[in-house]
Amino acid sequence: MKNNYFKFIDNYKNDLLKLIKETNIKKTNELKRKLVTTNKRNGKVYIFGNGGSASTANHISTDLTKNAKIKSISVSNDNLISCFSNDYSFETWMQKYAENFVEKKDTVILISTSGNSKNILNLAKYCKKKNINFYSLTGFKKNNKLNLISKNKIWVNSKSYNQIEIMHFVILAMVVDLIIGRKSYGPNL
Repeated sequence: MKNNYFKFIDNYKNDLLKLIKETNIKKTNELKRKLVTTNKRNGKVYIFGNGGSASTANHISTDLTKNAKIKSISVSNDNLISCFSNDYSFETWMQKYAENFVEKKDTVILISTSGNSKNILNLAKYCKKKNINFYSLTGFKKNNKLNLISKNKIWVNSKSYNQIEIMHFVILAMVVDLIIGRKSYGPNL
């Protein structure tokens, strides 16, 4: 039993290390440049996700705003979600939010582990139709629905929800640190 535990942990760590090594540095740097450009145009970054991806959106939005000085909004307020979902539907609440607040000078980040969440897909289609810059982070199948819509995408080659969500966080946190220009800093940047 103890050997199985250590084997599981070793395999888990090795899987994560492999995913880190596979991170597309070019795409990560493109996202960093787009966020800096958005900020220079006085635009905002809107980050959308469901479940664990919403938690990542909250954390990264806070880091972008506080540490990187990039205006960022995580759209995961439970009052807003329940209001828009009730009035429009869960599948369209993100799109309806974007219709009211997102402008062409802004950038949207869509985080979806599966790449098949209907509310995220509807938002991606809306952004594409309105020529709003958007980036997607997904996992599971490379040809998931969001990847097929997205021109700017970062895909994590895994079928593990937790490992995909971990990698989405690592990639986005790395983008924050790239914008700042260092990985170690204190609370008073």
